[in-house]
Amino acid sequence: MSAHIVLFKIVMLCYLTASILYLVAVVSRRVKSGILARWVLLGGAIVHLMSLVARFVQLGHTPVTTLNESLSFFSWCLVLIFLIFDLRYRLAVLGAFSSVLALMTMLGSGFAPKAVEPLNPALNSWWFPLHVTLAFLGNAAFAMAFAAGVMYLLQDRMLKSKRFSPLYYRLPSLDTLDNINYRALSFGFPLMTLGIISGAAWAESVWGTYWSWDPKETWALLTWFVYAALLHGRLSIGWRGRRAALFAIIGFACLVFTFLGVNLLLGGQHTFDALLGTP
Repeated sequence: MSAHIVLFKIVMLCYLTASILYLVAVVSRRVKSGILARWVLLGGAIVHLMSLVARFVQLGHTPVTTLNESLSFFSWCLVLIFLIFDLRYRLAVLGAFSSVLALMTMLGSGFAPKAVEPLNPALNSWWFPLHVTLAFLGNAAFAMAFAAGVMYLLQDRMLKSKRFSPLYYRLPSLDTLDNINYRALSFGFPLMTLGIISGAAWAESVWGTYWSWDPKETWALLTWFVYAALLHGRLSIGWRGRRAALFAIIGFACLVFTFLGVNLLLGGQHTFDALLGTP
């Protein structure tokens, strides 16, 4: 059994344990459970990084060229971004969302095909790791905005209907959720923008054109406009609350389709087969 597989299994165990501890912290409001979950998740993130490095050494390039690798890398980025946000907010409910989503993504990675294929020589460039790292970190930040948006709408609905479930008393205030939404947007949008710019520069060096209207490029641009509209609305028009939460959810839905839907349904130069140079 390779070092990468062993580390992968340890990461799965850490994320599963952190998910259980965070859920216990949310349900029972045990502060110590949340603190322990944070340390377990941090340990899992460190081991996960070691797993990615081992995979990099094995392949000789950034391990994001297959669905298996991409899901694993996104999971790590998600945990990293959450841990950064956790330094400020210390919210067990956000930790529960992040750890469970990271665990589910890792499960998807585990079930995805694991065949090792050589990278398309045309894409063997230093732009590759820069582009994908920026894009995945931006996606992870938008996942935080999505989580805050969903929680905002749930709490807002309970307040308006005056029907309070047990979940209501475990959610942060509407102002806190709106603030998380804004900070995640402020963090993710520049990363996404730089990811698109670096991708365009990479495309020019490989194909001789900055933009080819490939399906993934088109959806990435559409998603960028959704988040740009949200950021503009927040800064210039004063959008807050429900509208901002809805836009964060719509943006993340576009993001998921750009990441998975385009690769699996629409084809193009950015599919996993194209990255590996297979027909």
